[in-house]
Amino acid sequence: MVFGFLLPKDGNFFDLLDKQAGYATEAATRFAKIVADFKVDDEEVERMKEIEHRGDEVSHQIMDQLNKTFITPFDREDIHALANELDDIIDILYAITKRLRVYKVLSADRNLTEFARVIEMSVKGVAQAVQGLRDIKNQKDIINACIEVNSLENLGDKMRDDMLGELFEKYAKDPIAVIKWKEIYQDAETVLDICEDAVHVVESILVKQA
Repeated sequence: MVFGFLLPKDGNFFDLLDKQAGYATEAATRFAKIVADFKVDDEEVERMKEIEHRGDEVSHQIMDQLNKTFITPFDREDIHALANELDDIIDILYAITKRLRVYKVLSADRNLTEFARVIEMSVKGVAQAVQGLRDIKNQKDIINACIEVNSLENLGDKMRDDMLGELFEKYAKDPIAVIKWKEIYQDAETVLDICEDAVHVVESILVKQA
């Protein structure tokens, strides 16, 4: 136990998690704009790559802090899990953007635009929940953000199913188009799943700190 006094305490986990949540929000907002404007060029892919790179750097900083810090503001495994979920949000948004470019999708898609708006709202809800952890006594705003993200995930499930049904009708004679858009829609819904996983970690932290 004596050696504990030689190790850093607390670290700067709140700052790092807020920063990572900020990059996730930036990625979601950028993705929504890309889809709305339907400007999926090399420049936009590179911008998303840069956001993804910055998010990775913060994730590595969090893991480094976990290795160095003796006392953490909440359970180490929850910090680790939350950092991973935030990183995954950014990674998959970057992956979808690359896929749109690789698949040479040349026209705007109303369904994906709607999905992107829901994703942006969900990621902002995750960021709000994460930021609320600084003042864990004020749980109301955190809980409301978590409820909103859970609701958006349920909406995403329905949207995906409706869109897939529409997809098979729209491209009945173009199986390649079906395959392309099916992957894109499913990946978009996966972002909402990850957002829900992130707030589940936040909810777990609240329970443990109660």
